[in-house]
Amino acid sequence: MPRTAFASVDEYIASQPEAIQRVLTRVRRAIRQAVPASEESISYNIPTYKVNGSAMLYFAGWKRHYSLYPVTKALASAFEDELEPYEVEKGTIRFPLTGPVPAELIGRIAKFRATESGGRKKAKDLLRKKSG
Repeated sequence: MPRTAFASVDEYIASQPEAIQRVLTRVRRAIRQAVPASEESISYNIPTYKVNGSAMLYFAGWKRHYSLYPVTKALASAFEDELEPYEVEKGTIRFPLTGPVPAELIGRIAKFRATESGGRKKAKDLLRKKSG
């Protein structure tokens, strides 16, 4: 069975069961409040947030959890204590659907990723200028 191709984050969230919709709406709000200049889109068929054209953060809803991507080594290190209660592996943070949404933590993660991905883009731009 082919997967639905979502045209917007609204469409993605609306496709989820009602309980997950509420959770994903809170996750979305936390990211948008933390990084209001981010561009919201769908990439890899999940909600994506970009800063200066570079993807900084993705989220997705699942049966038993919702996830944030990507988790870099720097992010995992910076938030090590706060991420202790959650499953963190292979570049993903998995938050259980049964607990409260840690909106403040998600907002700080979004800000961290915006800074981190912005720094990477600047480095790539400098490399292009030097080689070009």
